[in-house]
This record gives sequence, structure tokens and C-alpha cells, in this order.
Amino acid sequence: MEKKISLDDKYVKKTGRIYINGVQSLVRLPLIQKHRDLKKNLNTAGFISGYPGSPLGGYDLELIKAKKYLTENEIEHFQAINEEIAATSVWGSQQIEYKNKNKKDGVFGIWYGKGPGVDRSLDAFKHANAAGSSQHGGVLAIAGDDHGCKSSTIPHQSDHNFISAFIPYLYPAGIDDIISYGLLGFAISRYSGCWVGMKIVSDVAESAKTYDTSNEDQKIIIPSNDELLEYADLNRNITFIETPRELDFKLQRVKGFAAQVFGHKNNIDQVKWPNINSKIGIISSGKSYNDVREALRWLGIDKVKAKELGICLYKIGMPWPLEPNGVRSFCEGLDKVLVVEEKRELIEHQIKWQLYNWNEKVRPEVTGKQDENGKWQLPPENDLPLATIVEVLANQIYKVTGASELLESLDWFKRRNLKKSFQQAPVDRKAYFCSGCPHNSSTMIPEGSSALAGIGCHYMAVNMDRNTDLYTQMGGEGTPWIGQSKYIAGEHIFANLGDGTYKHSGSLAIRACVDAKVNITFKILYNDAVAMTGGQVLGDNWSTVQIAKQVLSEGVNKVVILTENLKAYKNSILPKGVELKHRDHLQNVQKKLQLMTGVTVLIYDQGCAAEKRRKRKRGIIEDPLQKILINPEVCEGCGDCSVQSNCMSVEPLDTKLGRKRKINQSTCNKDYSCIKGFCPSFFSIESDDIKHIQKPLLEFDLPDPKKIINEEITNIILTGIGGTGVLTISAILGMAANIENKKATTLDMTGLSQKGGAVWAYIKLYTDKKKPYSHKITPGMSDVLLACDQVVATKDEIQEVLSTKRTYAVINSNSAPVADFIKNTDIDFKADEVRDLIKNTTKEIAVELDSIQLSYKFFGNTINANMIQLGAAYQAGLIPLKDKSIIGSINLNKWGAENNIKAFNLGRLLIHDPNNTIFIENKNPVQQITINELQKEIANYSKESIKDFSCIKSTLDKKYSLDEKISVETLREYGRICLIKDEYRVASMHLKNYKKIVNEEFSTWNKLSFYLAPPILSFIKDKKTNNPKKFKIPGYLAIPLFFILDKLSFLRGTLLDVFRFSKERQNDYEHKRIFEERFFDIVENSKQESELFHLIEASKKVKGYGSIRERNLNIFKENLQKEAINFIKI
Repeated sequence: MEKKISLDDKYVKKTGRIYINGVQSLVRLPLIQKHRDLKKNLNTAGFISGYPGSPLGGYDLELIKAKKYLTENEIEHFQAINEEIAATSVWGSQQIEYKNKNKKDGVFGIWYGKGPGVDRSLDAFKHANAAGSSQHGGVLAIAGDDHGCKSSTIPHQSDHNFISAFIPYLYPAGIDDIISYGLLGFAISRYSGCWVGMKIVSDVAESAKTYDTSNEDQKIIIPSNDELLEYADLNRNITFIETPRELDFKLQRVKGFAAQVFGHKNNIDQVKWPNINSKIGIISSGKSYNDVREALRWLGIDKVKAKELGICLYKIGMPWPLEPNGVRSFCEGLDKVLVVEEKRELIEHQIKWQLYNWNEKVRPEVTGKQDENGKWQLPPENDLPLATIVEVLANQIYKVTGASELLESLDWFKRRNLKKSFQQAPVDRKAYFCSGCPHNSSTMIPEGSSALAGIGCHYMAVNMDRNTDLYTQMGGEGTPWIGQSKYIAGEHIFANLGDGTYKHSGSLAIRACVDAKVNITFKILYNDAVAMTGGQVLGDNWSTVQIAKQVLSEGVNKVVILTENLKAYKNSILPKGVELKHRDHLQNVQKKLQLMTGVTVLIYDQGCAAEKRRKRKRGIIEDPLQKILINPEVCEGCGDCSVQSNCMSVEPLDTKLGRKRKINQSTCNKDYSCIKGFCPSFFSIESDDIKHIQKPLLEFDLPDPKKIINEEITNIILTGIGGTGVLTISAILGMAANIENKKATTLDMTGLSQKGGAVWAYIKLYTDKKKPYSHKITPGMSDVLLACDQVVATKDEIQEVLSTKRTYAVINSNSAPVADFIKNTDIDFKADEVRDLIKNTTKEIAVELDSIQLSYKFFGNTINANMIQLGAAYQAGLIPLKDKSIIGSINLNKWGAENNIKAFNLGRLLIHDPNNTIFIENKNPVQQITINELQKEIANYSKESIKDFSCIKSTLDKKYSLDEKISVETLREYGRICLIKDEYRVASMHLKNYKKIVNEEFSTWNKLSFYLAPPILSFIKDKKTNNPKKFKIPGYLAIPLFFILDKLSFLRGTLLDVFRFSKERQNDYEHKRIFEERFFDIVENSKQESELFHLIEASKKVKGYGSIRERNLNIFKENLQKEAINFIKI
């Protein structure tokens, strides 16, 4: 039976089930605490402050979205300038009773931050924790730990920092624990006087599930003060009258032990499988506990089997201080204890310490990170993989119990690991800057210069060819130069500093460099958003002009502001000496600044591309109508546009003349940097309508699919590209299960990869009969691979869960280019190898479709591709839900719902009726140009060229069969060389093709313009770049000019050809001459075919226009000279 669902349920519903993710449950937590306080007639308020960072990057965004509900419950959220200030502010929330001026009985506080934020806040934590919490307040310090360094500059673990500050901490295993532990945490804090930590990892924060709100009705037992013995009468809460030594006495002697007493009374640490004559006990906490339960299930061990084998299980809720009574009771009589925990051991050491004085006859052997022989078994570095836990459990349980079936599991792992050792992903999808990202341009530096990386999206510059190396902690940007500059060659360096980091703490780095009198240019990359964690606004008081004033007051020698929009500064009053220029002046400005002594600042003002896209969709800012297109006939495929723009929306286009370029209109963020090179293939129009089939045609009746998957728990692994909306699929399926009164868990894996890199999600659909524990899928247990991107499906993490016996694959045959394409124009995407790997590691490829092309054809964009993929998987019987539930889930998010539903049904139709007329394609597969076609084209080009071509053809005919690959490849390359793209030919190509290109993509358009840097005008330099000036020529001027040039093409090569004497034409003639000379040398002297192939491949790289082609020609000549020298040596 379906039920009425609202997206607001997660914050307002007090009974029944809701669908909620980890971050949202942290928002729900203070609302529930307020509700419980009201029941006790306590007049409390809530105060939340922190700083975003993965895996809590979206926490403050969710708090902002829930502001209405927070305000109604007197809960304030303050976005702090940094974590330390946030901690101090939360400390203040416990001081409202000072001088009896309080308006509330108490304020419960929440601090949040990433692991490094815990590091930064440790001094504030120590002071605040020593001072204490208020009796009706209490504080939770929520630390987001990134064990695997997925979105950080170093892996981190906050556990030991909490201990250093003497803060007891809780470690929830999942969403169920977040709220129950949070409520316990506030109660512990109020009772003990301590702040209470809560550790959250990405597997918890980024997971979602069907949650039972009855979990919040738990009874919390407040221990009697008498249990604290001699300190029963000591006030553990904040008092404002104690000296620092008195505070420390209270903290060390009483407060920590009070937390232990509270934990014992409330059974925070729980026996899950009792020790009844058991041999081996397993102890775990947090995420690892859920992984242990999932691993045991994979091994076929449930509670009954565990009792038979002699296994007991203990779940730790408060890893520190570890409550001793429960641990000792659990361990008594065991032969062995296995402690499973992530990163550096903490519980293991405490257990050994607490059991140390026991009689050896009852004291078990304790292993954890290392086995009984001192060898590593649970690695302390990075994440602790579920597969590792499975292997270690099987191995340790077998040693104690001798259960032979566990040997079979170990053998299975050995065979699987051996097979995987010979398996490698053909290509890698790396995270990269978004299309139109300002960092694509702003992180460029002059040739021969060096730069230091900063914290933020621009950190990815270290993986690009930008001579940007090394990095620091947040706020330390640039300061390594203080200790380095005096002892190395080089007088100057650039340092990238994000605007969010500048506000957080980076301004101190600038001040330090001023004091140190070093030569450094800070590039403050101002994109007006904390983009890496979701686009939080920077704040109203941090404009570029204000930053300029601030850094000048710190003593910097020069400030320059570069911007994409000079008009925005029309009414701005700049400080004296501050220069304002267009961003295109970047290289010239940097060259000047690096010659100056002392500290200089360059403020690069360009909005975050992802944030612009969000705002354009919502109508907050104007969406430019200008669209950039590429004429593939004119395009040489040289890749200079990718070099200029560093943009992933410049994509490969296979044509009969080889790989060219196109602009993906769906992903383009309208930065327009791609037009800055020398290439004349670019032109623009203005349009607000990408052509697509009318939406009314996408309505049809479809039968219910025959379900193939009918498991108690259906495991789906979803893969895709960050930023394409692929993870929306996991949210839709999870909510659809909730609508249908089923249950679901999802876990989204993103990290840095939301920036065009690899993302994936684990999705589990199930009923009340059987529930999963870990959100991850155990090895070989995926039922469905929903590969919205098949490249990501070849990653080790995905291959780990696939099975040739059970996994059905639904793959998108159209893969977007990987980041390496930006610099490697001829990269092999290895599409066949990628598909073969998926085919060989799954049961079958049940569905294969080009969802990207379908989305573009029917909707005019690619954003609906993932929903088409879901529809196809559903109709193939691989999604055990009802279509009404999925559509109901889609409708909850009103934006884009209509198109998403149509896309879902389109995918269904493709499976039900693949021969439907709407799927008929008139396009033929791309075939390379034939020799006859090439010959005709050259004949129309010039008599001299066809004469030369015929000579080469005749020579090949004598030496080889014209059908042989060597002959075909030679003629194609020589034909390309003959068809010089001079001014006449470029004009002709534009005349012939521009309308066809535009009309294929747009229904209506106007304001046609072309972007040209004519070689004959190369002496005119662009003052911004010092390169030959590129002119934007309106279509009404360009088209007549092209017409005239086309008609004058008969002058080509004659004395009246004014273009033949240009440097570009002389280079073209030289290329042709060198190829001919080398060709005849190889053929006439009977040299090996390999030399001819080498000549062809080397010549193919001579492409582009202007200086780009000249550079490539010089490389070609150098390669031939090296080859000649090597031949002489041989």
C-alpha cells in the first residue's frame, strides 16, 4: 500500500518511517532534542556552529534548507569563519547562566567540522571542555573523518584528538545510531559536564536509509551521583568560579569517569551475540561494526551458527573512555578476541590494558591490527575494506573453530584475488575542473614559473601540467616559501589561495609573508562561493574590493584585480594603486608581479561555474544566450582549444577525416575560453532553444516488466560521472522503496570526484524479512550493475562486487571523454576493452544503450541520460519496485520532474519496443574517407595538388597493392597535406557547413559571429596576451567575405595569390616537401614499411593553425632528424 510522502517528513514527522540520509539525520537531531526537552518542561534553545568539510560538506547546506524548522524550534545555525571560532562560539552557548542573565534553562550546542578542523580547534576544545557544559545545555562535537583521503590532503582520524582534549566520544555505525547516540551524547554532556564527541565517516554521512522514528523514543537513564563515590557532591557543570587547576582536577578525576558510568547505565556498549561457552569474541565499533555483520553474513554465520561455532559479538558505542565492566564480562572465558577497528588502534589498546591484570587462565589472546604472530592483518592506513574484514574474520574464526567451510571462503578469495591481479582498468576517470571553472584559467602561470597549491577545488592543479606542486594545511598557503626561499635557486613563487580559505585563515599567511619579506604573489581565487563543499556563499562582507583594502593594510606592495566582468566594477571605488583589468591580461600581469620585490596579490574574480549553473537553472542570474560551435571541416583536431580552456566540454568528434572537436552544449558553462586560440573553426550564435523532439511525443502505455531480480535483498551498484546527476538515481530508488513500504539503504561515494570524476553508489532494496548491515555490497554479491558510465564500472571498487554468476549489467555505451583527453588529443579511449572487461566480469550485459545520445535527441541536453538508463533497467525486470513508486519519488522533487518521468518512460519504451519509429536513426556510422573521395576533393582543390597526389599514388601502386593498409594510410595522410586549409578553403568550408551545423542543434538562432586570426594580419598583437589578435567578425560581414574568398580560390598558388607568401603557407609547403622527400627516400631505397608508418604517424601530428602548427612542424622535423641519426648509428 502506497502512502503519502513529503520531503519535509525527515524534519517534521515524529512517528512511523522516513527516508533520510546521514547529514539530514544530524539536522533532525537537535529538533528531536528540543522536542524531548519540551516534554520535560525545559525551556531550551539550540546553537549550531562549525565549518564545512567532507564528509560533513553538506551539513550546513542542509541546515540552511531546514532553517524554517530550526527557527520554529529556537535553534540557531551560525556559519563560522573557521572551526576554532565556531568551537569558541559553542563554548559561549554554555555560558548563558553567567551572572544569572539567562533567558533559557539551557542551550544545547553542536560543533561540526572536518578532521583537520578538529586539529585546528583543539585548544578551544580543551578550554571549553575543562570549563564544562551547562546542566540543561550540553555539547556535541561532530567530527567528519576522511580515513581514505578521498577529499582531503591527508587522511585523518579524530579519535586521538578527542582523547587529548579529554572529550568522551561516540561512534555511530549508521543512521539509526546518529540520532540515538546524539541524544545520549547531549545527556552524557549534561550529566558529566564534558563536551561529547561524535565521529562521522563518509560511509555514514553519505548514506541514506529507511529510518524508524521509534528509535527516538529510547529511555535515557540518568545515573545517581552516588555512583561517583567520593566525588558525588562535586558540581561537574560549568560554574565560572574555578581556577584552571581546579578545572583540570575536576576533568581528570571526575568528569571522564562520570561519562563511563553513564555509558554503563545506558548500555551504550552492547552484547549482540552473547558469550555462552564461546571460543572467539569479535569486538567492533562504528562503520566497522556494520561491515563485520555484513562479512559474517557473507560467510554464512548468523546468530544460530555463531552459537554453534562458539562466536560472540560485542558492539562498542563509546570507544573512549572504554567502559571496563562490559568488556571484561564479555571477554571472560574466551580463547581469543578479535578487535576490528579502522585506522590506528584505540579500542584494542584499551582492552589489553583493562585485561592485563587478569589471571592468565581467563585472559584471552587479543588481536586486531596485527595477528598473533605480529603480522599486519587489518591495515591502519586509509579505509578498511569490507573484503579485508571478510578475509580476516574467516581466517581467525577458522583458527579457533576449525570450521572447514571457512576454508572454502578463503580459497574463493585467493582465487578471486589472483584473477584480479591480472585485471586492470583500461582507462581511468579522474576528477577534473568543471567545464567553465575559473581555475581552468586562473591556475595558469607564466612558462618557467612555479606555484604552490592551495586548499579547495584548485588543489587539483597539482595533477595538471601547471608547474604547481606541494601544498599545505588550510590557511598555510604560501608560507613554506618563508623557510624555503633563502636556500634554493629562484627568487619568486606564486601561491594559490581560495577566497574561502582567505576568509577562514589565509589572510594570516599573507601577513606572515609580509613580515618575512619574501618575494611571493598570492593569487586569491575569488569565485564567491565555498565551491568544494556545495557552493555556500562567501558572505556579504568579503568583496574583492574589501579584500584589496585588507591586504593593502597588511603591507603588500601591489594589488591587481582581474575579472571576467569589468562592468560589475562600474560603481566601485578602488583603493589607491589597485589596478583593475580583464582576466585575459592574466599572463602579462603575472609576469609583472613576479618581477616585483616583496608580497604582491592578484585577485582573480570569476564566479564558480557549478554555482553559476545552479543559479541559472533557478533563474537567479541570467543565462547567456551565446552558444559556441565548431565547424569540424575547419577543425584540425590539434587540441589547442582544450589547452586554452582546459575544458571538458570540448569533446572529441569522429569524422571521416579523423578525430575533430565539438562543444557539448549540454555541459558547457559558457566560459568561452575555448575561442582564444588561433583556430578559425569557431563561430557563435545566440539561441535559447536546443533542438529536440517535442515532448508530447514521449507519452505511451507500457506493460509491467517481468521481474528477473527477486532477492530478499537486491544489491545494485550504480556508476557514473560526478556532476551529471547520477547519484540522483540512488536517492530516487531509496525514496521509491519508502513510498512502497519497502526499505532501502544507499551509500554515495564521491570525494573529489564530484568534479567530473568517478562516482558510484551502493543501493540495497529489501523488505522486513531480512535487513542489510553494511551499506556497502560484499564481494561478488551485486545483482545489478547500472553503469551510467562504463569506464567507472572498470574500477577495482566496482569490480570487487561483480559476479559472473549473479550480476546483470545495464551499460551506457556512450562514454564521455576522460580528463587525459585535454592534453592527449589522440588518446585511445579503449571502448572495446572497457566493454569486454564488464562482459567478462558479469553474468551478462542485459541492456546496452546510448542513453546520452537519446537524452540529447529527445530533451536537448544530456542530464536526462541517467533517468533513461534507469527506465531501461526497470523494464528489463532488474529493479524490484513499482513504476508508480519511482514516479512518485521523482515527483517529490518538483524541479525537472516532468522531463525525468518522460526520460524514465523513454528508457522503458526502448526495452519494450526497440523498433519504435522514434528510435530510428538516419545517421550512418562514421566511415573514413575513401581514396576515390579524397582524389576528387584534391582535384577540385588545385591541379598542382592532384598531380602530386597522383605521383605518390602511382609510386605506391608499383611498390604495394593499393588495398594494403600502408598504401591507404599514406594516401590519406598525403591527401591531408595537399589539402592545405588556406584562407580560400576555410572560407569555403564555413560557407558550405555553418547553417547545417547550427540547424542540427538549434531550432531558432541569430547573431552569427566568427572568430578569426587571419595570418595576413598576424602583425596585429592582442595587448592582453601578446598573441596575434583574434577578431570577432559578425556574420553579416564574414559571410560576404567568405563568399569573395571562395570565388577567388582559382588564384591559389598563382602569382596573384597574396596569401602564398605568408609564414603559415611557407610552413605548409615545407611540410609537404619534407614528407615527399622522405617518402621517396623510403620507397625508392627499399626501406622497411615501419619507416613509412613512422613517417605517417609523425606527420599526422602536424596540425593546427598559426604558431600551433609551426610548433608541431618543428617537432616533426626534429623527430625525422633523430630518426636519421639513429639510422646512421645502426
